[in-house]
Amino acid sequence: MACGPILHVLAEHAVIVHLRLSESGFGTAAERQRLADLEKRVERSIKKARVGEFDGNEFGEGECIWYMYGPDADALYRTVEGTIREAATQAGSFVVKRRGAADDPNAKDEKILL
Repeated sequence: MACGPILHVLAEHAVIVHLRLSESGFGTAAERQRLADLEKRVERSIKKARVGEFDGNEFGEGECIWYMYGPDADALYRTVEGTIREAATQAGSFVVKRRGAADDPNAKDEKILL
């Protein structure tokens, strides 16, 4: 992915959601469809609130991971928290809010159990 100046500014903070699935691989087809529908809602909410961007997902090893980036991890999380909690139907799901760039050794991470 090319990182232009705008993406670089947006990418300072992150909200990374780890959603446990009911099966150890990629989850059931119904789970994947449900999460795809909720993912669209997350993306619309982020765009409408202008708090950053939804940067995609990853499925495998019994979880779905959502990646979101913006200038303020707290504002980003507040915008999508309800949908994230709706998506987290399995025990062991959690969110990592990172306040700072991925390569910043002083960036603060906060783990939120769902």
